[in-house]
Amino acid sequence: MQPPLSHQQAELHPTMGASLSGTNLERAGDHNQRVMLQAIRVGGPLTRADLGRLTGLTPPAIANITRRLLNESLILEVGLLHGTRGQPAMRLAINPDGCFAIGVNVDRDHVTLVVLDLLGQVRHRAVLEMDFPPPEAVAAFFKDQIDALVRGQAFPRDRIIGIGVALPDDLGRVNPPNRPTRFETWSTTDIPDLFMAALPLPVFVENDAAAAALGELQFGHGLRDPSFFYVLINQGLGGGIVIDGQYYRGAQGRSGELGFLPIISPRTPARTLEEAVSLSALYAFLAARGRTVTRPEQLLDLDVVGQQLLNDWLDLAAELLATPIVAVSCLVNPEAVFFGGRLPAPLIDRLALMINDRLRAHSGAVPVIVPVRRAATAIDAPAVGAALLPFNDRLLPSRTTLRKTAAD
Repeated sequence: MQPPLSHQQAELHPTMGASLSGTNLERAGDHNQRVMLQAIRVGGPLTRADLGRLTGLTPPAIANITRRLLNESLILEVGLLHGTRGQPAMRLAINPDGCFAIGVNVDRDHVTLVVLDLLGQVRHRAVLEMDFPPPEAVAAFFKDQIDALVRGQAFPRDRIIGIGVALPDDLGRVNPPNRPTRFETWSTTDIPDLFMAALPLPVFVENDAAAAALGELQFGHGLRDPSFFYVLINQGLGGGIVIDGQYYRGAQGRSGELGFLPIISPRTPARTLEEAVSLSALYAFLAARGRTVTRPEQLLDLDVVGQQLLNDWLDLAAELLATPIVAVSCLVNPEAVFFGGRLPAPLIDRLALMINDRLRAHSGAVPVIVPVRRAATAIDAPAVGAALLPFNDRLLPSRTTLRKTAAD
């Protein structure tokens, strides 16, 4: 009989069932190494005995894998665990400098670049505030940042394992107000080539809301709540579904497309949820009432009248979002709905409070009402999630990785 989990391990255990089970399948060593690294990343520092209890792997397997991880500088020995019977056990922790990944979020009003270490900490951040940035401007911004990082020598070139890029689906095809014709070139741009020209590393491309949800799963509240719906409020409105620690894409890869839901409300002429609930919709709402805003941070500096208008929009957004979230509660039954994106954090908190107030009206008729909260990776969520993609490919466990390894 295995010893019980420690208090720290028990707190982490809900997530571990989805991602931290080792396998004794023949030739599945790569998966087991990923599982071991994830266990240390999520719950460390851990002893080898802790790892055995968490992953179900044998002591020889644990010894071999931890030796490889130490040799590759992905983990560190951080001291002995005292206060237990027998010889003190060495504790293992992630080496933050073990490797790095770059994440880029391209949207209709900005480009954000982050560099993440193996612990998920943002070690570098840069933002290009630009309406409808064309591919050449994004490429120039990326090259300037890479050149500066190389000159600064903060991130050894051989420790950067890849580039993740998050951008809205149909970036060049959707036609929002004031979009220049040249923005259509995104529809024919080879995204990997655009970034590999400055840094020849693997490039992984993902929808922005999906990337935000993946980032929340690995670096945010998803570590404790592995089933959730993510709502991304940027220039557009998107969503992502994570079930039992796995991102759910749907048959055509378009799950969670909250913004396309049709709406009918006497309070707005909008025909879809995105046309009423998004930063572009908010800016238009304020402009029609005499307040010009072009950047998210300006929303916090509005005068008294502007603040009342902002509160009116938040109330409208809460009304329009309440019914879709009831549907999510009934159809998906997640542990939470997380809101993130460029809408400033204080406004996300107010919006969440308003939505939760409205959801309580359904508490007698709906079996479970999911709570709405601000995401941990809110403002830079797509960029952080994009930086996660190279880690997922090379280092972190997934069912897909296990299937590929077992089939070799």
